[in-house]
Amino acid sequence: MPPAHIRFLEMAVNLAAENLQEHHGRPFGAVLVKDGEVIATGVNEILSTQDPTAHAELSAIRAASQVLQSPRLDGCVIYASGQPCPMCLSAMHLTGIKEVYFVLSNADAEPYGLSTAKIYEEMQKPLGLQNINVQQHSITGARERLYEGWKRQTKK
Repeated sequence: MPPAHIRFLEMAVNLAAENLQEHHGRPFGAVLVKDGEVIATGVNEILSTQDPTAHAELSAIRAASQVLQSPRLDGCVIYASGQPCPMCLSAMHLTGIKEVYFVLSNADAEPYGLSTAKIYEEMQKPLGLQNINVQQHSITGARERLYEGWKRQTKK
C-alpha cells in the first residue's frame, strides 16, 4: 500500500481516537482526499448531536461538498477508521466516490457492538422481506408533477 494511503488511514484512526476522548460519539473518523490533498475530515458525532446519521464518513462528505461546492465528489477518496456502514457506503455511491480504504472491519467491530454486518445482511433481502415495512402506493399525477417537473426544470 502506498505511503500516502497509510498516512491518511492513520489520520482517520487519530481522528477517531481523539473523538473517543472528547466523548462526541463512537470511535470513528474519516478523511476525504482529492488529488492527494485533504479536502475534509469527519468524526462520529451521534452522541453529541443525537443525530443517528452523524457518522464520520457522512460528516466528511457534507463538509467536502461545501468546500468543492458540488454534490458530486468524483475523484475523491475516503479513508476511514472502520468499515463504512450501508448508509455511508450508499452516500459514497450517490456522490461518485469510487475508492474507499478502511482499517477495522465489521468482524473487528463485532465484539464491541459496533458492527453493521447485520444491516448489510438485511439490506440484501428484497424490500418485502426486510424487517421494515416498505410499501409503494400510487398518487395520481405524482410522476408528472415531480419527475417530469424536474426534467423540465433541469432543461433550462
